[in-house]
Amino acid sequence: MVHIRFIQADGTAQEIEAEPGESLMVNAKAKGVDGIVAECGGSMVCGTCHVYVAEPWFGRLPAPSDMEVDILDYGLHRSPQSRLSCQIGVTEAMDGMVVEVPVSQR
Repeated sequence: MVHIRFIQADGTAQEIEAEPGESLMVNAKAKGVDGIVAECGGSMVCGTCHVYVAEPWFGRLPAPSDMEVDILDYGLHRSPQSRLSCQIGVTEAMDGMVVEVPVSQR
């Protein structure tokens, strides 16, 4: 299993064991991570699975698609580390990754 730490805007943290091959969003929803609403179910149209990916992990991810960038541009609290968790496929190499849930996801 891959250990991923989610940090809420208030500083509380939750570490989950994520299943490789599934998206970060699917794993977060399955483990009850607060703030990962995913209203569209991972169709990349709502932006309610927005997270900030901490370095060095952010730099190791594949670049976001143009559509993901467009969805993020319409969201609140965009940062240079913003990604949609539905577009991040979990791999073994992500063990120890840290992501933050934006205040707008609460």
